[in-house]
Amino acid sequence: MTKNITLAIDEDLLDKARVLAAMRRTSVNELVRGFLQREVNREAHQASRAEAWGRVFDAADASAEARGKEIDDQVPLVDREELYGEVMHERGLL
Repeated sequence: MTKNITLAIDEDLLDKARVLAAMRRTSVNELVRGFLQREVNREAHQASRAEAWGRVFDAADASAEARGKEIDDQVPLVDREELYGEVMHERGLL
């Protein structure tokens, strides 16, 4: 179900948006809808990636603890190759 909204923008910007919409053979409404959809999708994708990286780092921390290493902010828990391996494993590529 679609809802109507009121949007207040500068007249010059609206004129430019109308020209852009005409060049793309669409409407200003569709341009705004597309922009908002892309922003929402981008934000959701970033949140999903952050969550996935959180799982990778949690697994790396747990792995380091299992190997008896103390967690210290000054000392890396895993080296580059270990982190790469964790990411590849998380993605099911190893």
